[in-house]
Order: sequence, then structure tokens, then C-alpha cells
Amino acid sequence: MRVSRFYLDAPLAEGEQLLEGDLAHYVGRVLRLGPGAAVQLFNGSGQEWPGEVVEVGKRQVRLSLHAPLPGLAESPLLIHLGQAMSRGERMDWAIQKAVELGVNRITPLFTERCEVRLQGERADKRQQHWQQIAISACEQCGRSRVPVIAAPMALSDWLTELDVQLKLVLHHRTDQDLRNLPAPASLGLLIGPEGGLSATEIEQAQAAGFHAARFGPRVLRTETAPVVALSIAQQLWGDF
Repeated sequence: MRVSRFYLDAPLAEGEQLLEGDLAHYVGRVLRLGPGAAVQLFNGSGQEWPGEVVEVGKRQVRLSLHAPLPGLAESPLLIHLGQAMSRGERMDWAIQKAVELGVNRITPLFTERCEVRLQGERADKRQQHWQQIAISACEQCGRSRVPVIAAPMALSDWLTELDVQLKLVLHHRTDQDLRNLPAPASLGLLIGPEGGLSATEIEQAQAAGFHAARFGPRVLRTETAPVVALSIAQQLWGDF
């Protein structure tokens, strides 16, 4: 029997749980889950609360939750992705797939060739939108911890702040063999925009301790690159 998973940003405990607002509407009116339907709630703590629907009202859905269970284990490799921003669905897709592939934190980046310029309220709304993309991806893929989507920032600032054991910048003009690098506990991945990072930006990244890395012989689109890079990283050092 299919079990629907939902994220709730609230403390959870065994017993009755009320869903309200948009989530109640989605459960009761969109999915049309009725009494007895199996559900599973999580709040980002790493635990899961199985339960079932008890009652569906006009504005509320009442659940009965059982004792919590350990959620899906996270990859032993902690990954911070720096993703140059792209327009529209490309960025949404990159974030969704990165979450499915086990990323822990994503920072959208402003770069020289980045076509997206966000500030103020518009930047806040996009960050909230991307965070919701991450939550939905967790609901779908089974993760019990939700990756953080940080506020957009300049590449130069991110290079200074990033604190990980191994830093990689995707660059198709290098022969670096990743298998020769020591296995890290934490990884920083820098993905450029359409058109790639400029020569100056690559030099800045390398000055900040980044290794140039090539993930195959072909030039990848900005939304494809994180999927390939994360898959290879999880295969080499993570839980694939």
C-alpha cells in the first residue's frame, strides 16, 4: 500500500495531529485521502512519524500518529553545492535533483555570466520557492532531513566562506583524476552558469583551494552538471 509522506515544520509526537491551511487542503482536497489512508510525517529532525488519516474536514485534517521511527540514513559525505543561478525551471530542476542525490546545502551564486539578478523581496521569494522545491524533493525521495537552500550570494563571498575538506570546481579543460584524491568527509562543488565560469573566476576558485575537475569528455549544461557531479561523488565517496 502506498504511503504518502508530508513535511510539517512543527514539533511532532505520537497521538493526534491536526493539519491546517495549504497542507490540509492538499491532503484532503487534492490527494483526496480519506479516513484510514496511511501517511508518514517528518519535520527535518531525522525521524518519521507513521500514522493514518482519521477525519477530513473542510479546513482541517485530523491524523493519528504512531511512535516515531528512524528516518532514512543520510550519506556519510556532506556536500555543499554552489550553483550559479539560471533562469526559470532550470534552477528548480537542478535543486530538485541535487536534493534527491543527497546534497546537504545549496547556495545559489551570482557569477560574471549569470543572467539572473535578484535582490530584496524578490530574492527572498525565490529563496523560499527553492526551499519548497527541496522540501517536495525530500517528500518524494524519502529523506528525513531537509537540505538548506541559502540566500543567493556573490561567488567571491562564497569562496571565502566555504569550509569543507575537498573543493571541486567543474572545468572541462583539465585531466584531474578524481580517483587519485583522498576520500573527504565533506565536499564543496562549484557549478558555473550557462557559458561557464570565466577564467578569472576559475583562478579565484583555485586560489581558494579548489581543484579543477572534469566529469566526462562533454560540456554539460548548468542544470545537468550537478546531477553528474553528485552522482560520481556519491559513487566515489558516499553511499552509492
